[in-house]
Amino acid sequence: MQNSLSNNLWKINQQLATVCLSHPFVQGIADGTLPHKSFAYYVGQDAFFLRAFARAYSIAAAKSPDWKIFDLFHTLAGGVKDELKLHQNYAAKWGVNLETITPGFSTRRYTDFLLATAWSNNIGAIAAAMTPCMRLYAFLGQQLATPEIPEHQYSEWIRTYSSQDFEHLTQKLEKVIDNYADNTQEAESIYCYAMLCERDFFQAAWEMGAEVRS
Repeated sequence: MQNSLSNNLWKINQQLATVCLSHPFVQGIADGTLPHKSFAYYVGQDAFFLRAFARAYSIAAAKSPDWKIFDLFHTLAGGVKDELKLHQNYAAKWGVNLETITPGFSTRRYTDFLLATAWSNNIGAIAAAMTPCMRLYAFLGQQLATPEIPEHQYSEWIRTYSSQDFEHLTQKLEKVIDNYADNTQEAESIYCYAMLCERDFFQAAWEMGAEVRS
């Protein structure tokens, strides 16, 4: 819906989305040139993040006003498990132990914000904190898959986030914002902060590959 709250929030943050798309980390995924060190760090940090993301879905499910929304959040949590399978495949390929990951500053700041929001807010605000990750990744995947998905070491990442399945999950979460966010100004603040966390997450992973590029 063009005039929905979720769509308006995305439009407000379009500049940040463009910054993420043009970020050298994302462009390195686009053309397959991203150093392994950067991507390996990202895989570990994102796996840590996704586990917190799944917990936030569980908290939201516990706060759901009816069974339909409860079931929706569990479906969304199932999508996170699918993402984690992708990370596990990369981790196995490059020798990353996902059970011993120490979260970096950007990762910890993001997960702390996410879980604090989940514990202290209603499901509309929780969705406002979680949707930026979903919508941004759907946007990035779809952009990188145009006109077609390139074949290189990061093709599966692009394939996952450009898929219709991922887009549908994103839209389901956006509808929670539209139906349950009762404070537009609060939702805008939460959404924007999450987008900033996404940008900083990519930057942290990019910086980890600095030694390789120098």
